[in-house]
Amino acid sequence: MYRPLADEIRPASLDEVVGQRHILGPDGMLRRIIESGNVPNMIFYGPSGTGKTTVANIIAQRTNRSLRRLNATTAGIADVKAIIDELGTFLAPGGVLLYLDEIQYFNKKQQQSLLEFIENGSITLIASTTENPYFYVFNAILSRSTIFEFKTVAPEEVLPAVDRAIALLAQRENLEAEVEDGVREHLARSCGGDVRKAVNSVELLFSAARRSGGAVCLSLVDAKTVGQRSAMRYDREGDDHFDTVSALMKSMRGSDPDAALHYLARLLEAGDLPGACRRILCSASEDVGLAYPMAVPIVKACVDSALQLGLPEAQLPLGEAVVLLSTLPKSNTACLGILAARADVRAGKAGPIPRELQNVHADGAGFEREQGYKYPHDYPHRWVKQQYLPDNLVGTRYYEYGDNKAEQAAKKYWDAIKGEDA
Repeated sequence: MYRPLADEIRPASLDEVVGQRHILGPDGMLRRIIESGNVPNMIFYGPSGTGKTTVANIIAQRTNRSLRRLNATTAGIADVKAIIDELGTFLAPGGVLLYLDEIQYFNKKQQQSLLEFIENGSITLIASTTENPYFYVFNAILSRSTIFEFKTVAPEEVLPAVDRAIALLAQRENLEAEVEDGVREHLARSCGGDVRKAVNSVELLFSAARRSGGAVCLSLVDAKTVGQRSAMRYDREGDDHFDTVSALMKSMRGSDPDAALHYLARLLEAGDLPGACRRILCSASEDVGLAYPMAVPIVKACVDSALQLGLPEAQLPLGEAVVLLSTLPKSNTACLGILAARADVRAGKAGPIPRELQNVHADGAGFEREQGYKYPHDYPHRWVKQQYLPDNLVGTRYYEYGDNKAEQAAKKYWDAIKGEDA
């Protein structure tokens, strides 16, 4: 029976686990918990191929509880009940250690079926998920669990796993592995931090490699073929999407065109043209704003061109828009202003609209006074002093001029006209 290489070389101890030094290093919190033997309910959160299942297996080896595994994509209430029925029997005299993979696919009722037994200690739950548990796991489970984040593994930390895989396959066939320069590094780099993917690439590379005179040649050309595009992690409905669009917008806001182009490239390589366009349009108003108001129509034209062109040509106008927004002066004064105004409205700070601003059709019998609106165009400089805010908000400031050239020019203009009334 075929056994995947990634499963065959799976680490048997914490010292063999690659990556995750922040929680499994000599002083890592998770390592200390495991070594204490007092394992609580836990949720392992992070991308695939980062060691979540491996660590759960190691924990199972260090406990005297019976290990049961469920995958939430295929399991149901009946599977949970079957495990619960084992409690207190000779099948699970000391309780059960349940490893529940992809817990985000369990609905609320399925998760609640575990609560009573998690709480009394009959079941120790180790759940794993590739999605943010605070969004996908119900609070009742979260409040009874300790969450540990598993991060993508750096290429230099993937290398030992690649080397182990090559050595094992060579030993299995009693061959000497002739590895071209750059092969190991390419496989470790192209897996996108997914150790399982790197090991699978080694297995695929080995199966296609040429054998000659008791040796197997692992070439860089073949390594690039098996590893093409594999470094790309992206899920349009998951954390990858939101992390990437967030990084794109924050890079433009931070005036780093190189980083912004990098995250734009990630989105385009994943084919997420709408996601890129939406954030670029938003940045023009939110981050550049009044520092350069023409950014809005320019970026809108770039986005329209991109949507008409489609990929791959869409990269041209979008690249132009991203570089423009990254290199323009920034102002969020208008953004802060509308946020503050909406906060007041939501808080009930509205008040009657001043009589001068009400619809002229309301003028007539029964009103204490006529509207009395002063038409600014009838006055010098097209401005006249009158009240616009409701009575209970007179004097409130939502907008403050930014320190950029465009807004300071506007401030100087209106200060000169309004004088002390500015």
